[in-house]
Formats: sequence, C-alpha cells, structure tokens
Amino acid sequence: MKVIHILVSLIVFTFSVNRAIAQTNENVVVAPVFQDNMVLQQHTNVAVWGKGTPGMKVDVCGSWGKSASTVVQSDGKWKVKLKTPRAGGPYELTVHGGTTKKVFKNVLIGEVWLCSGQSNMEMPLEGWPPTDTIMNATAEIERAQYPSIRFLHVQRNYAPEPSDELRGVWRECTPSTARTFSAVAYFFGRKLYQTLNVPIGLILAAWGGTAVEPWMSREALQQFPQYSSLLETLPRVKDSLKVLNAWLEQHRIVNLGERPSEQRYENLQFDDSDCSKKDFNDKDWLVVNVPALWEQSTIGEFDGVVWYRTTITIPREWIGKELTLFLGPIDDMDETYVNGTLVGKIMKGGYWRTERKYTVPQTIVTDSLLTLAVRVLDTQGGGGIWGDGRKPYIACESVGQTLSLEGQWKCLPVAEYRADVFYVFGTGSNGFRERPKLPVTISGYTATALFNGMISPLLPFTIRGVIWYQGESNVYDPAMYRRLFPGMIQNWRSVFESGEFPFYYVQIAPYDYGERSRSYELRESQFLTLANVKNTGMVVTLDIGDPKNIHPCNKLDVGNRLALWALAQTYKKQVGVYSGPLYKSMKKEGNAIVLSFDHTGSGLVVKEIDGEHHFLIAGPDSIFQRAYVEVRGKKLIVSHPNIQNPLAVRYAWSNTASATLFNKEGLPASSFRTDSWK
Repeated sequence: MKVIHILVSLIVFTFSVNRAIAQTNENVVVAPVFQDNMVLQQHTNVAVWGKGTPGMKVDVCGSWGKSASTVVQSDGKWKVKLKTPRAGGPYELTVHGGTTKKVFKNVLIGEVWLCSGQSNMEMPLEGWPPTDTIMNATAEIERAQYPSIRFLHVQRNYAPEPSDELRGVWRECTPSTARTFSAVAYFFGRKLYQTLNVPIGLILAAWGGTAVEPWMSREALQQFPQYSSLLETLPRVKDSLKVLNAWLEQHRIVNLGERPSEQRYENLQFDDSDCSKKDFNDKDWLVVNVPALWEQSTIGEFDGVVWYRTTITIPREWIGKELTLFLGPIDDMDETYVNGTLVGKIMKGGYWRTERKYTVPQTIVTDSLLTLAVRVLDTQGGGGIWGDGRKPYIACESVGQTLSLEGQWKCLPVAEYRADVFYVFGTGSNGFRERPKLPVTISGYTATALFNGMISPLLPFTIRGVIWYQGESNVYDPAMYRRLFPGMIQNWRSVFESGEFPFYYVQIAPYDYGERSRSYELRESQFLTLANVKNTGMVVTLDIGDPKNIHPCNKLDVGNRLALWALAQTYKKQVGVYSGPLYKSMKKEGNAIVLSFDHTGSGLVVKEIDGEHHFLIAGPDSIFQRAYVEVRGKKLIVSHPNIQNPLAVRYAWSNTASATLFNKEGLPASSFRTDSWK
C-alpha cells in the first residue's frame, strides 16, 4: 500500500507541475541565473536552460547574431548551447517558447568567475566592523565604479537535495553594490578588468565557517565511506523541510534586503515589545543555560531572534544605587533591558566577540527584584549569550558586591532568519513550539547542503574558472582535507561541464586556532593539491595574516595575487613572477641541506621577524632545532653546528608563523617540510 501511495503521489505531483506550466500560457521558464545585467562567457558555447511544457519548442537568440533551438524533454527540462562572440556588449538575450517571450537586457560578454569558500571570501568590502575591517575600505568603496564588472551574490541557502532555486540578482559594480560584495572577489575582478579590458562577471557563493564537505555533491562524498550514514539519512529531511518552509511562509516577514546597510538591524519589529517589561509572563518559555550558545540547548540549530529573561533578587543596600551589568560576548547583536528600560545595545554585525558591559541607572533600581531581558539577533553560526569563558554578573561597585548571573534563564525565539529575511513568530501564539521539527538537523554546515542549495542552482552555467578561499574549518583534520579538497575540485569541474577549468585558491593565513588544530598540515594539504590536481594555483598569505584575527584586513593583496595566477596561467599575460617560492626538493651536502624551489624569480630573500626566521632542522633523533640559513642565489643552505647528519628541514611549521622567505619580487613562500614524520 505504501508503494502504491508513493506512486500515486508522484503521478499527481508530475501532473500538477505540468498543469501549472500549461496554465501560465504555455510558459517557458528560464533558469534564474539568467537575468538582466548578467555576463556570459566569451568565445564559447554557453549553456542556457530551463523548464517548460514537454514537446514545446524553445528558441534562444542572442542579439550578437547567434541562435539555438531545442524541444522541452519529457521531464519538463530543456537546454541549448549558444555560441558567444568576443567580449563586448551590451546585448540582449531572448528566450521564446509557446506564447511567452523573455528578453534579458544589458547583457555583457566577457570573463565569468565563480568565487566561493567561507568567511574570508564572503567578507564584504565594507568589512564587519569593529574588529573585522578591510584595509582602506572607505577609499576603495568610493572608487568602485566599474559598470563593466557585474556581481551576482548568491544568497545563503541550504537544501537536502539539489535545488534549482537561486536567490540573488546580477548588479553593476557601483560603490553601493561593491560595499556589500566580497572584497577578495572584487579586487580579483578589478585586476582582471584593468588588465584585460573586458567585462568581468563575478558570481559569489560563500558561507562563513563552513567546511569543505557542505560544498560537495552527494555523488562526490559517496567516495568517502565515513559519510555514508549521513548521506543515507539526509533524504528523510526533504519532505519535513518542505513542511517547515511552508510553515515559515505563513508568517509576516521583515526583509533586510530592502534596508540600507548602515541601519540594517536598527528598529526591527518582531511583535515582541512586551518581552522587555518587568511584569511580562514568561512562565511557559523554554529554559536554557547562560552562558552557552543556544545551539547547545533545546532550541538547537537556529538563526534568528531569541529573547532571554531572568529575575533576580538583589541586596537591599543596592536599591537606589547605580549597578554594572556584565553579560560577556553575545553572538551577534543585542538589546538589553532592566525592568523594562533599555540599558545598552549593539545592533551592528561584527561584534560577536565584544563584551557587553552596561550601566544600570540608579533610577530604575527601585526594589529588590530586577528583571533582566535581552533580545539577541543571530544571523549565522552559533548564537546567544555565549560568554567565551567569561561568566555574567551584576555588581554594585559602590558597596563592593557582585552577584553571578550564571545558570538557567527563560528564553523564547520570536523570529527565524533565512537569507536576509526574518519570519516573525512574535509572542501572541505558541510560535516556536509549533515550528515543524526535522528528523535530522540540517544547516549550512551539513555535508552536501551548500552544494545543493547554492551551487546546484548555477549548474551548468558556463564559467571561465573558480577562485576559492576556504580551509579554516577543516584545520582539525588536515589529513582528510588532503583527499576532500581535490575531490571537490574534480566534482565541480564535472558538474559545471566547462572542462578542466582553472581553480585558484588561497592558502589559509597564520592564526591561533588552538592546541587541537594543525593548520600548518592543512596548508601542506593545500600545497600538495598543486602537484596532484591539474590547472590549479595557490596564493600564499603567510605575510598578510593576523594570528589574533581569522579575518585579516589585507584583502587587496589576496585578490591581486589570485589575479596574477589567472593572468599568467589562464590568459597567458606577461605579468612576471606570479607566485612565491614553492619547495621543490632537498639535497644533502656534507652537514648541510640544500633546498631548491620553483618560482624563485630573480632570487631568494630571508628576513627575520622579532629575531625569528622559522627554519628548523633535525638529524636522526628527529629533534628539530633553530637552523642556520644562507641564501645562495636561488637555493637555501640550511644547517646547524650540532647536527652533523641533517635529515629534515621545516619552515613556518606552526599555526601562527608568518613569512620570512620571499623571492626578490616580494611574494612569500609557502610553509613546507622535507620529511613525512609524524
């Protein structure tokens, strides 16, 4: 009976889809990546595709004089290949099927690149102040007037199976559009445009904090047995997620995409104003521990708005006195109230590590009961009053007393955040308690979820290549990344149907990831990908990182260095040296080791930073000691007076070591080791 029920459901669904298409005047649907202002790849046969009524004839015509036709297949899909000329425009692209005709205007022909990864690729030109800033951001934004550079920012989306729904709009590069677009991608595209003098299309699909696994397809991850259980479970989420999404769509929305970036989070209304009041009834709310991320509570994986409340009894001698409220860091934003009065807030992104320390005026400390209420907004990753090891308290400094606020608080989610939109539950109903549950947690951090939600809708859009900045979230298992990363590259090359396109990536910068991490081994995995995967290039950032900030401010050099690889390797331009020295081989000479490198340019340079050059050498005992280093033309001679039989050299082999080895052209060398010792 279950099999019959499923078959009937499939037949009904298929009939409904075809009937819906037929009822819209035999509508032909074009994939959402095709829009006004887009850039199509020059000098090739670009894929154009969509859906329609089976048997319908579809004609695709470019105003540059080329056309192609096809018939919608039995599954309701169609695709053509349309020949494009050399760079130029603007043109129009027309798609005609049945009784409908779609005309895309202001289309340019040029070079198209997909820009992907995690937060260092996602980080916008305006940065995430106050801690995560972009060098010279104000001046760079003012200069960002390039109408022949076009941006498509694919909004965050995850899915349990491949989706064809794309959220994002092609826009011309202006100061207002560039400020919220990827800084790395912008600088990369600008360098290409200034050198090639052709239109540039940049498609940004990035999500901060993500590992490589979410960006890989189901078929690619099936090659790794450790993911088999998850891959078998994910299909169960499909129908439940549809129910959840349908439930969310029933609620009022607050669309951030319609708000200026400077006041993006100010004065948002979530039907929750009573939550701050002292006498509000919160007895039916959830209970969570503070400090902690709400993902560690009954709330679970959730982005949105959550109220926290607690009522405390203070000593009588505090009444009528000014108090200090310390909540520690809150991820991401907060409005904090005491007895219904706002005592402090931070309503801008980028302050998730900033301690909240607010003054409670004496005028509101009128009796022994104080009600604390905090509205927290979180738009990605973990959320809540998380503390980062610092415990909340309230103090009366005038009498020298402190009360801990650690422990159980009441909480209530009032709005859920998805891709620039808040879906408002408010407090007038059971809201979050009625939210449909998923059998398996899925988010942007789930394997295959971002491939399905953000890459699949682009397929098979014709691109020149990919630039990639990711790896920070895989530093705890660099050996696995050594297999996953090449697998992802081959995966994307297969599904985009654009051949073995160039894939240029950024080696992660120095950062203190903690004792459990081995980011130097992940950098090695990235380095080895150069030899193991054809048509790849790697930008080294050992000289422009920040060991105390995972988001270094110098994105200009990152983008320009990616462009150097592309200009030299893809476009065959004479740009000179385009990479820093890359370790090639070692040779023993007496009691020294001679190191050879690729990309040495006109010679090597070794600098010292605070008395360190980060070269180590070891003999048969495998004990590494600070080495003596001599530059001899394009080679390095490494030795130590107490090591007569040297066997191995390591350079910048730590989480935080910065660059000391360069070529004379100023590009840094990658960290490396000559051994394979554990």
